Amino acid sequence: MSEEISKFYEKCLQCPRKCGVNRAAGKSAFCGEDSSIKIALACLHFGEEPLITVHNGSGTIFLTGCNLRCAFCQNYQISQQGMGKAISIEEFAEICLKLQDIGAENINLVTGSHHIPALARGLEEAKKRGLKLPVCWNSSGYDSVEMLKMLDGLVTVWLPDFKTLSPALAKELCAAADYPETAESALKWMIDHNPLKITSVEKNGVKKDKILQGVIIRHLFLPGRFAETADVLDWLKHNADGKAIISLMLQYTPVPFKDEADRLERRKKALAAIENRLVSQSEDLDLRDLIDAYDFEWLFYQDLSDDTSWLPDFNRQQPFSNALSKTIWHWKSGMEK
Repeated sequence: MSEEISKFYEKCLQCPRKCGVNRAAGKSAFCGEDSSIKIALACLHFGEEPLITVHNGSGTIFLTGCNLRCAFCQNYQISQQGMGKAISIEEFAEICLKLQDIGAENINLVTGSHHIPALARGLEEAKKRGLKLPVCWNSSGYDSVEMLKMLDGLVTVWLPDFKTLSPALAKELCAAADYPETAESALKWMIDHNPLKITSVEKNGVKKDKILQGVIIRHLFLPGRFAETADVLDWLKHNADGKAIISLMLQYTPVPFKDEADRLERRKKALAAIENRLVSQSEDLDLRDLIDAYDFEWLFYQDLSDDTSWLPDFNRQQPFSNALSKTIWHWKSGMEK
């Protein structure tokens, strides 16, 4: 790692937690990671919003570690248990270029808020080698604006979560009472600096819209917490409508966590803050009424489903179903031939 990048890890203040840990010396911070970029999977992903997947799928890279500790996280194996393999800046660039070569619509970086300096350098290297695709920042929304500025010009598509405006719920579920104010600042910066640019792309006679620049804000409805979603949608109506795309997700699914007994007990206590179940039909109807009342200019709404087969297992070469993704790099086996 270069001296320029290393300084950000010697007393790590990259994310809003500002741990101050010397990750360059091999110590891990709250995110669970030292200064090495670790990834678990690179794939063509077809489960993102239509503007992201378009025809050929999103070139998605799942990073190991996370600066939140969401009790319901479907990717807990990589976000909280450290599953993944360390790669160099050069290997990161090679993976980006491989995704481009097989037709990916974009490069989609999932949960990279704890590695912004290294990822910025990796993107610079990939672009120097010929990367032309839009780059998408797929984050929890728990981002430092100061660090996001390092990605300005490298990232043009922003795909943040907006989990809740309740500090109490954020503390209980994500171990971050300051999440609401932090996410608000990050989302406002993304919106202000990235006006929407959408084009039409044709393949085999079929035209689809593709986002080249702008912000898509995701909100996952938490069962039994309608009031929290109403608050988030109200904020989005006043701060993002017409300037960003809203994506309201109904895919909350109880995860069959595998972990040590004490960690499972802590997770169970945190999940008591919500109703740990699938979204009900009555909640779906209430949410439809709510979004109809707000009449957002751009909004994706996820159809209700009781299918849980999409839950990933990153131990598998193909963590998702074949319909959702195509693996090109896996932490156990490296690059597909």
